[in-house]
Amino acid sequence: MTTLPALATVSDVAMWLRTSPKAIYAMVERDQLPGVIRVRRRILFDRARLLQWLDKRRAVSSEE
Repeated sequence: MTTLPALATVSDVAMWLRTSPKAIYAMVERDQLPGVIRVRRRILFDRARLLQWLDKRRAVSSEE
């Protein structure tokens, strides 16, 4: 069993959301994603916060 790292890259998040890295950068600029961690010019994501946010969004959309 492979465990996921605590931090995710822009490429990881783009793959999870089935979009492009360019779209992820735009979402970061608009403060649309949680768990963003900036290290100099690099953008990383707190995987746990992002997955929790995705889970909440999925629960809301399935109730509609």
